[in-house]
Amino acid sequence: MYESPAPGYAPAMTRDQTATLFGQVMWLVAATAGVFALGCYLGRNLSSGWSIVAIVLGFGCLIAMNFTRSLSEQVQLALLAGMGLFLGLAMGPGLAYLSSIDPRAVWQAAGATALFMAGFGSAGYLTRRDLSMLGRISFFALIALILFGIVLIFVQIPHADLLYSILGLVIFAGLTMFDFQRVRRSKGIASAPMLAAAIFLDGLNVFLFFLRIFSGGRD
Repeated sequence: MYESPAPGYAPAMTRDQTATLFGQVMWLVAATAGVFALGCYLGRNLSSGWSIVAIVLGFGCLIAMNFTRSLSEQVQLALLAGMGLFLGLAMGPGLAYLSSIDPRAVWQAAGATALFMAGFGSAGYLTRRDLSMLGRISFFALIALILFGIVLIFVQIPHADLLYSILGLVIFAGLTMFDFQRVRRSKGIASAPMLAAAIFLDGLNVFLFFLRIFSGGRD
């Protein structure tokens, strides 16, 4: 599971600035997804050891983005692309294996993710209700879910994998709505890379949960 950057709000922009920011964020999300797909292809034959290294580097890029917000946009964009590439490399072997034995599950998960993000993203972006509380609740619920996942390593619970995935989707419904509202409430164009990283990670996690459901837990 890949955790989104911590919740936070900033002063609102004008309508034209918000529209510009939304377009830039969505473009960056699409570009990051493309780099991620490239990483999956390039890393399809990676060993488990190199996959772990790629995960660490991917999270390293995400952490670095949080500490380099005052640097140039080019640095932020490079780190965003690096995050997408390294996470793609890390997931490449697993997705390649699953695609070879159950390609339908991969396409179903991708389609369901697109509908999920479009639906909850639109709801979060368009609502006038302040979703800051929903963002905080979802963030702490995500931490609880991670702990629940650790417990499941040692304790066998009937239908635990399905329950885990459904809870994950509920949590990321809240986080997706919150992160899309952040786009509308953000302070400026310079925040686009971090917002894109958050939304990309929301979508990636949603995809992984749907993949677990459609593949019967074989991912």
